[in-house]
Amino acid sequence: MSKMKLFCLPYAGGSAMIYKNKNWERYLDDSIELVPIELAGRGIRYSEKLYGNFNEAVDDIYNLIKGDLDKTDYAIYGHSMGSLLAYELYYKIKQLKNKSSPRHMFFSGIQPPHLKINHKMIHHLPDKEFEEEIIGLGGTPKEIFENKEVFKFFLPTLRADFKIIEKYNYVEKRDKIDCAITILIGREDKLTKSNIVEWKIQTQSDCNIYSFQGDHFFINSNVERITDIINNTLVKS
Repeated sequence: MSKMKLFCLPYAGGSAMIYKNKNWERYLDDSIELVPIELAGRGIRYSEKLYGNFNEAVDDIYNLIKGDLDKTDYAIYGHSMGSLLAYELYYKIKQLKNKSSPRHMFFSGIQPPHLKINHKMIHHLPDKEFEEEIIGLGGTPKEIFENKEVFKFFLPTLRADFKIIEKYNYVEKRDKIDCAITILIGREDKLTKSNIVEWKIQTQSDCNIYSFQGDHFFINSNVERITDIINNTLVKS
């Protein structure tokens, strides 16, 4: 019997290897196959052109996974920017009616897309100002800024990711998500509870919300609990 695939999408500036490096495979049930999705311009795809807009990213992700969508059950997990990509990916898949729908959607570290965020455009700022702004937002691991050479290496990717996020335009969908969804947030993140509960508006099925000790990057220090929730949701329920 084929394993259920868990497609995982990273945050802004991140690589798919965040899921490998944090040993998600060690804790996931044996019936679940971890499938980290590497975005263009990073990791093994470092030489590829960065995305110019949000739709380019969604189309690219779809092309990477489309061959697997009808072979086995699957779920999608995204963190921060990855959650927004996962949300639009769901509707890309639904648009193409010959593809099976996901068993479950996991949205981590982000408020629902229908709540407008008044983004200050920062992707075009000079390096120093850009660095200060994203440190203030708390949306990027601090390790990237502790070494100037590392920051310089990640700078083009960070700029490109912030550009597509800042220019993302939410369009209300005709149909709600038809599978259950799970929302995961950090208690010290800047997201508000009143905003997070509005994820329930986005689905016609169940919406479960879990909070964790930690800030925006709670996923790095709560791997066992997060994967336990995934296991209980996909296998034991």
